[in-house]
Amino acid sequence: QVQLVESGGGLVQAGGSLRLSCEASGISLSFYSMAWYRQAPGKERELVASIRVSGGTNYPDSVKGRFIISRDNAKNTVYLQMNGLKPEDTAMYYCNARLSNLRDYWGKGTLVTVSS
Repeated sequence: QVQLVESGGGLVQAGGSLRLSCEASGISLSFYSMAWYRQAPGKERELVASIRVSGGTNYPDSVKGRFIISRDNAKNTVYLQMNGLKPEDTAMYYCNARLSNLRDYWGKGTLVTVSS
């Protein structure tokens, strides 16, 4: 059974930092493209960071320079370092592991709340 378990969310003041973790079981993340998405109340889910098997990363402009995605294949874990947090970063953050259309897995999310 495949599980992705996110952790590290919480309440932080604007300008602060958090590091999210996504630990996988049942699959080896070294074969998967990994990503973090977020969804704020009343909004669509959006990509905030992705990292390919090769280690290449991608960020939307809204978080570029503030968020860093990384992976530790030995620990089967992906991280999202979030710096310079803003109130508009408040959302549920989800981890995604994707190998193909049939091997596309999601965690249940971790809540990040940034106060002004």
